[in-house]
Amino acid sequence: MEILGTTLRVCVDDLETSVVFYERLTGSPALRFERGGVSVAAVGCFLLMSGPEAELEILRKVAATIAVEDVDAAHATLTDAGARVLAGPVPTPAGRNLIAVHPDGSVFEYVDQRR
Repeated sequence: MEILGTTLRVCVDDLETSVVFYERLTGSPALRFERGGVSVAAVGCFLLMSGPEAELEILRKVAATIAVEDVDAAHATLTDAGARVLAGPVPTPAGRNLIAVHPDGSVFEYVDQRR
């Protein structure tokens, strides 16, 4: 499995203020969408999330989002290496994802852009 890139996940109280900062920091415009009651803005390598605390509490447990070419191949590699898949693969607005716990307890989201 080749890792194509990573996205840092940041839970914020004020999405609008944070978007302005991160757009200026990265020089990239925000791509926005909603997911399960959470407002999301992807800005450069940052994924800003704001919403109900109950939802954010769950999202904070995921250390980072890792881009891969194929989530199904990532699923196979992860489980063969001893990771436990908690959710997915499932469709998302940008492709598909899964959430996995590594043997050390770290939680990561893996995403692809396949439709």
